[in-house]
Amino acid sequence: MPTSVSERVQKRRAALRAAGLRPIQIWVPDTRRPGFAEECRRQAQAVAQADMADREMLGFLDAILLDTDGENEA
Repeated sequence: MPTSVSERVQKRRAALRAAGLRPIQIWVPDTRRPGFAEECRRQAQAVAQADMADREMLGFLDAILLDTDGENEA
């Protein structure tokens, strides 16, 4: 007789636990929600404006880029 879905799920979860994993539940933003894209744009613009206003940070990032230039070349 074939096993039920709940039995297969229980067996799979037991195998994952035996492998040292544990189940968790996470909540993520609903990308289908009205206004989601607009809020993403708003936040991205706010970050970009803050980055452009921070000259010290821009200099730091430029220095890092110059320091790591060519490290990933074969």
